[in-house]
Amino acid sequence: MHYIRALVSLIREIFKNRMLLWQMTKRDFRQRYVGSYLGILWAFIQPTVTVLVFWFVFQVGFKSQPVDNFPFILWLICGMVPWFFISDSLMGATHAILESSFLVKKVVFRVELLPMVKLMSAFIVHGFFVGVIFLMFAVYGYTVSIYNVQFLYYAGAMFCLCLGISWLTSALTVFLRDVGQFVSLILQLAFWGTPIFWSLNMIPIQYQIILKLNPAYYIIEGYRQSFIYHEWFWQHLYMTIYFWGITAAILFVGAFVFKRMRPHFADML
Repeated sequence: MHYIRALVSLIREIFKNRMLLWQMTKRDFRQRYVGSYLGILWAFIQPTVTVLVFWFVFQVGFKSQPVDNFPFILWLICGMVPWFFISDSLMGATHAILESSFLVKKVVFRVELLPMVKLMSAFIVHGFFVGVIFLMFAVYGYTVSIYNVQFLYYAGAMFCLCLGISWLTSALTVFLRDVGQFVSLILQLAFWGTPIFWSLNMIPIQYQIILKLNPAYYIIEGYRQSFIYHEWFWQHLYMTIYFWGITAAILFVGAFVFKRMRPHFADML
């Protein structure tokens, strides 16, 4: 019951301050690139260059074979785009409270907005890259399908998962500065442990079950189901139930820990 109350309380406070949240998100998005000539364009240039490098290396250089009869680069980008958001948002949100310590010390400020700001800022960039997915599919001759709309569901699921984790890690980082390094390490391991560059069918079935326990697997495969395999999420009922069970648990625990530790943030900064 305490976990539920903590989550409901945080969501209510965020909703009440939604206008402030949006203003802070725009400010954070701009400030990350203050002083550079290209400004916020760097938010789109860096990941775009990464995608182009992957395309040149795997499609032109190694001449990678199609995956399930789809060009490898399309299969790859459907996995890379959601991972860009997961990685960028979690790294930013984990350090959100430390970076804005001057705001935390203000009694009237709603500290729970800080991790959310980082997630929404990363979500703006994510929206741009979803457009890149549509563009690349069009270049390769694939038309828009009703299944493509399903990416909105998976984007929302991904946001909920990252929100719960960010509440937990951002709160713990105030007391244990090593948490940021730990999150970075976990993300590196998760990147190679999630079928982004490789297909799950490449490994024995007994190991596939273990890898499917990773919540990121549900998101990555969900984007591919929306753009490549044309399958609805309810066709994978057990995986959907498992994902939302894990995500709900993370949200409850993250909200509870954040709310319990929040009164002590100013003392530790």
